[in-house]
Amino acid sequence: MTATIEQTETVTRSGSMPTDAKPADSAAELLDAMAALPAGHPSRPALRDRAIEAWLPLAQHLAHRYSGRGEPTDDLMQTAAVGLIKAVDKFDPSRGVDFAGYAIPTIIGELKRHFRDRTWDIRVPRRLQELRLSISEANSTLLQSLGRSPTVADIAAHLKLTEEEVLEGLEGARAYNAVSLSTPTGDGERATELGDMLGGEDGEFELAELRVALGPALSTLDEREQKILTLRFYGNLTQSQIAEQVGVSQMHVSRLLARALVKLRGQLSDTY
Repeated sequence: MTATIEQTETVTRSGSMPTDAKPADSAAELLDAMAALPAGHPSRPALRDRAIEAWLPLAQHLAHRYSGRGEPTDDLMQTAAVGLIKAVDKFDPSRGVDFAGYAIPTIIGELKRHFRDRTWDIRVPRRLQELRLSISEANSTLLQSLGRSPTVADIAAHLKLTEEEVLEGLEGARAYNAVSLSTPTGDGERATELGDMLGGEDGEFELAELRVALGPALSTLDEREQKILTLRFYGNLTQSQIAEQVGVSQMHVSRLLARALVKLRGQLSDTY
């Protein structure tokens, strides 16, 4: 005989199972029988399988409580079953704790770990993942008790954390869901993708410091050298055109230009 959904509803509301609502007397007896046998006894595997089967409806019911949160129900069922198996394997009747009181938090813990480890789009430290869950639960609890949306201070007081820690958890929670760079933005003819709005690398930033240093370096040149460099690199004139304006030969312009560049390189190399 196995548990009914009505019986497991009683478990999840109260945290422990009343004696008149146990999944089956045989289920508890199976666990007691397992505990009475030494490790490696040939009868233990069969008793273990029967105990898991007897309590499986409880695990399935707890899995359904976490459905609708973006994870396939089959995955949640499997995760809850893993939690149940761990509970059966680690349960010690000699401690005087009812199995349901031990199994329920074990199964729920397994389900929460599933969401913590499998459903984040961007990996963040486990501490922040757990903090997000705590903040989410505190928010739901305080929303009911306060009758309004809780503030950061409310959540911090409830969780016995600082407001900075709560804000850190809220910031980390943004990594739970990521937005595709292909997500459309805008509307009508101006619609574009989110990725198109990201800035690209601007090579001009790398030249900013060089331009700042170039002024003092140019001041070390004489007037004619400065004029030749200006006509060549800002005016985009050829050496022949520069020669006509300066009144010297094209060959002389070439030598003056080369000498001026050597001076500038020397000045800039001393600066960087």
